Amino acid sequence: MKKFLLSLMFVAPAIMSFGQAKKPTIMVVPSDQYCISRGYKMTFDNQGMTQTLPDYKTALQTDPDLRLVITKMGQIMADRGFPLKDLEQELKNLEQERAEASMLTSSSSGSDMAESPIDMLKRVAKADIILDLDFDIKRQGPQKYIVFNLKGLDAYTAKQVSGVAGAGSPSTAASPELLLEEAVISQMDNFNAGLMSHFEDMFAKGREVKVQIRVWTNWGETLESEFGDDGKELSEIIEDWFYDNCVEGRFNLSDATENFMKFEQVRIPMMKTDDKGRSRAVDTRSFVRDLSKYLKDLGVPSKLYLRGLGEAWLILGEK
Repeated sequence: MKKFLLSLMFVAPAIMSFGQAKKPTIMVVPSDQYCISRGYKMTFDNQGMTQTLPDYKTALQTDPDLRLVITKMGQIMADRGFPLKDLEQELKNLEQERAEASMLTSSSSGSDMAESPIDMLKRVAKADIILDLDFDIKRQGPQKYIVFNLKGLDAYTAKQVSGVAGAGSPSTAASPELLLEEAVISQMDNFNAGLMSHFEDMFAKGREVKVQIRVWTNWGETLESEFGDDGKELSEIIEDWFYDNCVEGRFNLSDATENFMKFEQVRIPMMKTDDKGRSRAVDTRSFVRDLSKYLKDLGVPSKLYLRGLGEAWLILGEK
């Protein structure tokens, strides 16, 4: 209990420092290794290649230890002031969206949407951080102990922002969730310090996303075409927009041709004030939608296509 209180005291000031800003949200998800090694997996053909992905629904329905451990991990984070998204509930929301998406096609080409299950889950849940949890309950004579690996992944970039691993003390009576709590609590200071450092960086320097600018083949214009009163090339107009709208002008134009621009390490603000003076959270979609509106005023129509939470394509020439 003493370690728990010390950990809580460590995290609370940093959480409070965000003030009126939107608190980062977290979702606990079993690791790919945990699911696939235990047979909770889906296999499908992806353009001629066999791809294996975790089946979270089956894992939660058939693995009681997993349910208990995820619940306990969620409680540990909730006690530290982090809003949580429940994996099981988000899977139900995902099933509903998947049914709707199966009837949705592109208005231009008639193409279906293509997303992996984890990308769909991230987009539906809109969690800032995925807690990727792997654990194994081992035996030592009559006693049991838990070995765990916990990684904090930025849901927008898939980059690891914090992590701890270790083993708990052997016990003859402890249940799986108590074994996890005993093993994790002593290491939560370092783990939460990594999360808070990442959150502070996001609020100070913006959230990192990727944006691609593409051109429909039937448009008749390119990124080298000139627009506006001063006759600038469209690529230059777009690059100037990123300078003006990224936090501190932070972005990297990693590749560009007459039909393609690839922006990486794009730092978008966490919050913005709308036309009515309301403070609103910013995500990849709303950020790139503002670019779409700006280009529309220049006579450039476009279609916005999201690839998960942290990447968007803006395809120029038509909806």
